[in-house]
Amino acid sequence: MTYPVLDAPISPLRQQLIDDMNMRRFSRETQRNYLRDIGCLATFLGRSPDTATTGDLRRFR
Repeated sequence: MTYPVLDAPISPLRQQLIDDMNMRRFSRETQRNYLRDIGCLATFLGRSPDTATTGDLRRFR
């Protein structure tokens, strides 16, 4: 298992997602899975996930 570099910059969107999940008291495992899935979506799109359209999400699903 690889671990992220702690000094690596985090995008504001990713930080907002992490903050929201912490506020909702998601477990670390759930947070890890959400971040992994959002990363897969970003890779699929080839751009930031906050630009995804409904059609993009349907194709990804």
